[in-house]
Amino acid sequence: MKDSRILSSFQELAHAAGARPLAEMPEHVRARIQVFDTCQVGTVLRAVLFVEAVVAVAAMFGAHSVVAWLTQTAILTGASLPAVLAWLLTVCGLKRQLGLLPLPAQWVAATGLGAVAGVYGCGLLVLLGLADLAPWMASAAAGALVSAVLVAALMWRARARMPAGTTARLAELQARIRPHFLFNTLNSAIALVREEPAKAESLLEDLSELFRHALADAKESVPLSQELELAEHYLAIEQVRFGERLRVEWSVDETASRAKLPPLILQPLVENAVKHGVEPSPVGAVVRISTQRRGGVVVIKVTNTVPAGSGRRGNGLALDNVRQRLNLLHDVQGRFQSALVNGVFQARLEIPV
Repeated sequence: MKDSRILSSFQELAHAAGARPLAEMPEHVRARIQVFDTCQVGTVLRAVLFVEAVVAVAAMFGAHSVVAWLTQTAILTGASLPAVLAWLLTVCGLKRQLGLLPLPAQWVAATGLGAVAGVYGCGLLVLLGLADLAPWMASAAAGALVSAVLVAALMWRARARMPAGTTARLAELQARIRPHFLFNTLNSAIALVREEPAKAESLLEDLSELFRHALADAKESVPLSQELELAEHYLAIEQVRFGERLRVEWSVDETASRAKLPPLILQPLVENAVKHGVEPSPVGAVVRISTQRRGGVVVIKVTNTVPAGSGRRGNGLALDNVRQRLNLLHDVQGRFQSALVNGVFQARLEIPV
């Protein structure tokens, strides 16, 4: 199975959130929307105080006395205060739409609204006759810059609230072994006990290893070799269930085995490959796991063929969980992508060595 160019023209797989109420949306979508909840009194107060502090400092540059400084501050406040309030209200009104955008688009949209708000503030000064020369470009740039700082503050505030939620999600992921997967495995072992006892014993050993890793104490990171070993145990169990329908291909670079990953980050990607590639297809699918070291970066790919006409699609929670946990451990040095191209789905991770 060829997969080297799957992500060459990468595009994120969007899952439709529709017009569902906020309470019915997945947790990760709700969290992104709540970042832009700028109608809270505390958020408005902090934003206004921050902008007012910037205005007061900026007014010092052209003032030669206290009176001149106060006058300049008052003039700039007359433009900046309505602009920042307009930005806060607009972002609050559009928080649902902004939260559903990809992260880069969120920044572009928020800073673009800031530029418009800056032009609005400048227009007020011109309308009131308080500005001889209208600094339209400077006002737009200032509005974009201030809005970018405010968005960064909102995201840092949301991230500060994440550790408890992240720990809870990790504990849930570690403790989660799908009930029907467990029952299917035990039924397969029972069926093999009499005819192929050695195979049944091997199956139960794989299940034991899977549970041992899944129920272990949470760690910040584990080596890639451990994640690959866990994936191997999982696929060995599913191989008994699906037989020839599950075709596994490995391409492992031993020099990449010491790279650090969040625990159980590879497992949901392999589960997705089996669930959406092998399970719905009467002829099965190919699941390919590859690792490759490229200088100071390790590239990990989990690829699977998808049956034609398959309308089965998840809500993206597992992929979003992987992306968030990778960002928490490696920040901008880690990267996660996924794409479906010509009937082949690929999840790709890039992590520093």
